[in-house]
Amino acid sequence: MIALSRKSSNSRPGQGRPASNHGTHTTVHTYAMVERSNHLDFDIRDQSLRAPLTQPHKHEYFQIQVNLAGDSRHHVGSITRPFIARTLSFVLPHRMHVVPHPPGARWLVINFSQRFLRPDLDVDPLDLEDVPLTVAPELAPFQFQEHLDFTFDEATFNEVLGLIAIMQHENITRRLASLARIRGCLLQLLALTCQQWESELRALANTHAQQSSRRAALARVLRYLRDELAQEPTLADAAQAASLSPNYLAHLIKKETGKTFTDLLTERRLALAQELLLTTSQRISEVARRCGFTDEAYFARRFRQWYGTSPRAWRDAQRQALG
Repeated sequence: MIALSRKSSNSRPGQGRPASNHGTHTTVHTYAMVERSNHLDFDIRDQSLRAPLTQPHKHEYFQIQVNLAGDSRHHVGSITRPFIARTLSFVLPHRMHVVPHPPGARWLVINFSQRFLRPDLDVDPLDLEDVPLTVAPELAPFQFQEHLDFTFDEATFNEVLGLIAIMQHENITRRLASLARIRGCLLQLLALTCQQWESELRALANTHAQQSSRRAALARVLRYLRDELAQEPTLADAAQAASLSPNYLAHLIKKETGKTFTDLLTERRLALAQELLLTTSQRISEVARRCGFTDEAYFARRFRQWYGTSPRAWRDAQRQALG
């Protein structure tokens, strides 16, 4: 049985603020179940079995963190949410996040694969946030974690702890039908969460909050590229600036624009080139340099590929058209 200990005296964090930049790493590690769990389908453990991860990371599996004691924050995507006692956080596969647990905090981590949760759900893990409520309502807490704080009252949290205790016991014993019982308790836990926040989850689904989140993330990427066009921004750099993982960002760009990251970068560079050609009298070589092209001939070749004419001819034609 899980007993709650006294809350820490840490002050409650604010909510809805952009996450701060965690460190200077340009790569984000993606963990597989085998790296952080004792089983490949489902696992549950407390803070005593593994040291917490202190850097932003992502994983190939679903994760639920359960705060038993100690106030902290959950950095998920570009948002920071409170993570206080009796709070659950829900993390989709491939969503970058980190929880900086304070000394003395107590928590549980529940890891499980998509196949374990819904073996019938044939959806790419990177597209899980688009699955409608009518198809898989139990995914809603994961889809809208960036918009809600799932903090339970004491009575309902005791129900959560009861379900967790069963899952812990069955996970240790792994008897006949243990996995079926674990899956049943897991689905009950998700259903309990969905029903506690039903009106909020339905409202978010109706306003397509996850799509707004994707658009905001893409806008952050475009702003970053605009500032870094003269340099050599990489997919990993852009992902870090937008608080995303690199492969999720590549998937997002392809899904929202139909382009690869390289295509998007080239498009932004050539759009800036058009602006400079039209509004300044800078030499073609200087325009190329300011747009991130170190070779004027390569710049001219790419410009012609996209616009069918050379930078100089395009400038002359535009200025003539403008009188």
